[in-house]
Amino acid sequence: MDPLSDVLSLLKLHSYMSGGFDCGGEWSLGFGQHAGIKVYAAVSGECWLSVKGVSDPVRVVAGDCFLLPRGLPFCLASDLALKPLDAMTIFPAKRKGGISTYQGGGNFFSVGGHFALTGEYASTLSGMLPPIVHIRNEPDKAALRWSVERMRQELREPQPGGFLIAQQLATMLLVQALRLHLEDGLNSGVGWLFALADKQMAAALNAMHNDLAAPWTLQSLAQRAGMSRTSFTLKFKERSGCRPLST
Repeated sequence: MDPLSDVLSLLKLHSYMSGGFDCGGEWSLGFGQHAGIKVYAAVSGECWLSVKGVSDPVRVVAGDCFLLPRGLPFCLASDLALKPLDAMTIFPAKRKGGISTYQGGGNFFSVGGHFALTGEYASTLSGMLPPIVHIRNEPDKAALRWSVERMRQELREPQPGGFLIAQQLATMLLVQALRLHLEDGLNSGVGWLFALADKQMAAALNAMHNDLAAPWTLQSLAQRAGMSRTSFTLKFKERSGCRPLST
């Protein structure tokens, strides 16, 4: 298992809700504080996303994907000037698949999932991510398109086993979005997540991960990364935000 997969497994990531919602007309929905991570992909239409404590709202258009890893209250709306309606009054609190429709639908359609992190280090992942992870570049959206379209189909045209498939697709959507976020942040992101996305750092981290009992040293790790000891030490600190062991 690779390091990112192993970390997600240690965090006991699991989906306890997946589905979609379809809004019509002029609308504004408020969502309360939540545990874990929420991930949404816009299938059609546009809306505004406003997260409590984040100064600037985000414009979400068809094909975009966004993660909300901090659990902060948020609002989705066709117009942020509208008074938001509590989303839980129209969406079942424990929706098990399917699509919830508001005001006839047709204006904005989204699919996604809500993931619980129940491991000992549940706050590790969310603490290293910003309040909003917005995937909006066209090449990135193209990488997500298959999962989004397949999930839309499963929810629109229910088949035997569709709930389980929708859950797995939502998990794929989350992991793909995390991958894309890491790649996008390679030039500025700091933390072990971004170290995993760096090919040289990943080579060293994968080596340690695959043989934890080995007597690793800075020199041997630097060799795995194809770097000098000094360059490896500096880059490791730059990417992860901490120094490697000085052995």
